[in-house]
Amino acid sequence: MAAVIFFRAVNVGGHQKFQPGALAKELAALGVVNIGAAGTWVVREEIAEAKLRAEVLRRLPFQPELMICPARDVSRLVAGEPFRDAPAGADIGHFASVLAKPPRAAPPLPLHFPTLGEWEIKIVHISGPFVLCARRPGKKDLYPNTVVEKHFGVAATTRNWNTFLKIREAPEK
Repeated sequence: MAAVIFFRAVNVGGHQKFQPGALAKELAALGVVNIGAAGTWVVREEIAEAKLRAEVLRRLPFQPELMICPARDVSRLVAGEPFRDAPAGADIGHFASVLAKPPRAAPPLPLHFPTLGEWEIKIVHISGPFVLCARRPGKKDLYPNTVVEKHFGVAATTRNWNTFLKIREAPEK
């Protein structure tokens, strides 16, 4: 595995719709494997990021933001078990946001949102462009991507942690 592509703001509420699986098949020569419907791809062939980005964007009728990460960074993140000390339970979900660029400085962790009362989003780990959160239902019904983008001031795209585990299991060539 050489790279992982995370599409931002596609297939949400009818906005920037496309079929990730069908487009991945068009890019089979690059070893693209689709992971789910949100726009997450594993790229198995080595290719320069600029060329990879151009190959994807020229096939779409719109210009989505793409967060392209070296696969080794994603593998390292997953192998580090970043949620081992995070809150867990039946009502708690784990999420990873991928920032368009790493934050200038990582704040002290954990961060809780809302800051007063019961937290709904708890940022528990930051590694390069990855911001990891625990989420539990609450009155404000916060979503990790909204909180991360607002707090860090950088575009992000968020996936359930299970997606990262599936990336790790993506078949090799």
